[in-house]
Amino acid sequence: MANSPLLIGCASGFSGDRTDGAGPVVDTLAARGGGTLIFETLAERTLALAQLARQQDPRGGYEPLLDDLVAPVLARCLAHGIRIVSNFGAANPPGAARRIAELAQAQGLRPPRIAIVHGDDLSSPAQRALLREQLGTAVDSMDIVSANAYLGAADIAGALRAGADIVVAGRVADPSLTVGPAMAHFGWGEDEWEKLGRATMAGHMLECGTQVSGGYFCVPGLKDVDGLHETGFPIAEIDADGHFIVGKAAHTGGRVDARTAKEQLLYEVHDPARYLTPDVVADIARAEVVELGEDRVALRGITGHPRPDTLKVNVCHRGGWLAEAEISYAGVQAEARARLAADIVRRRLNGALPLRIDLIGAVSILDDDGGALRAALPGRHARDVRLRVAGTHADRATGEGVLREVTALYCCGPAGGGGVRTALRPRLNMVSCAIARDAVRSGWRMFDHATELS
Repeated sequence: MANSPLLIGCASGFSGDRTDGAGPVVDTLAARGGGTLIFETLAERTLALAQLARQQDPRGGYEPLLDDLVAPVLARCLAHGIRIVSNFGAANPPGAARRIAELAQAQGLRPPRIAIVHGDDLSSPAQRALLREQLGTAVDSMDIVSANAYLGAADIAGALRAGADIVVAGRVADPSLTVGPAMAHFGWGEDEWEKLGRATMAGHMLECGTQVSGGYFCVPGLKDVDGLHETGFPIAEIDADGHFIVGKAAHTGGRVDARTAKEQLLYEVHDPARYLTPDVVADIARAEVVELGEDRVALRGITGHPRPDTLKVNVCHRGGWLAEAEISYAGVQAEARARLAADIVRRRLNGALPLRIDLIGAVSILDDDGGALRAALPGRHARDVRLRVAGTHADRATGEGVLREVTALYCCGPAGGGGVRTALRPRLNMVSCAIARDAVRSGWRMFDHATELS
């Protein structure tokens, strides 16, 4: 328990984010006396992909970029007392813990104290029955890949209080990666709602990585940001009451100001007075953003209310096949040729599956699946068009038909088509529900180097 401010830096906003962001964050934390480094690497479907990876390799199923994220900074974190907290365990937190232990061993470091958070996986028969109560009989026909509850911060805090250097979790709520270290550092209880509400929004500001330091904010000529090729990842300074300041790693590009902070504060928030998390219902209805100087912003007026009685659950299941195929047309009547090619494919498939048609370079992103905008804009005369045809179907062979028809346009379609690329991938669908908190049995344990590395 301490009253000194806690520094928490985030070095990843999703699986696949830049892997060189942790270095400047760790350097900044070390120069300021230590703190906590978090990596947020799970989106809604990432964990299902991790489950599929674990089916292929029982030792896998954790964040595939784990080595690139952790190895370069592990020695400095251990030397400076910087704790690491992440959900990069994904579908296999013990596997991620084992890999971190191996990295430490290979670098000649002392064995780090690694804690593993468990309990988010709802694959037991009893828990499956609970899901059926919420989602109905539709669950019975689903080929479920993953079912996971969003855990909160309590187990992270417990592990840190017990001396963990590193906490590896699977599905936990993104802000809980910040709330857990704050609870451990300041000795907060699980019902100190105002403090938890503030810390939750500190975590919300950090969880998307460089979104708050200019990355997702930038629009050239309207909202300019310098140095996006080296944008700094964010760091929050949290006090004993949960009030916080957001900045970024020293000597990096990007910016943190009132505008970037406001955009991130409102990102993915439906009701500002009731931002639901497993730890608290955060309330930003009266929040204020105050610039304190260059790349330093304080957020004030945040509070919190008692947490929900339920936990959110994501259920990912196999949803057939996604077929995508593209071909390019350029020069004279390029758009007309692309439109004709699309019509040929549509007629050839004759309603076998619903199709999405995009004329990239003429009309694509702003169109709907039915092609309303494409039909309303028949004469744009683009001279560089990439035709994309996509469709989904439960039957693989039907999906393959899309690929064959687009490929056949080389000779059977309008003149001058080229550069065909095709892909057929299994599709994952997702449904969400809420189940009673007491139906989820979560906890944590320490990784045993003696037995689990043997």
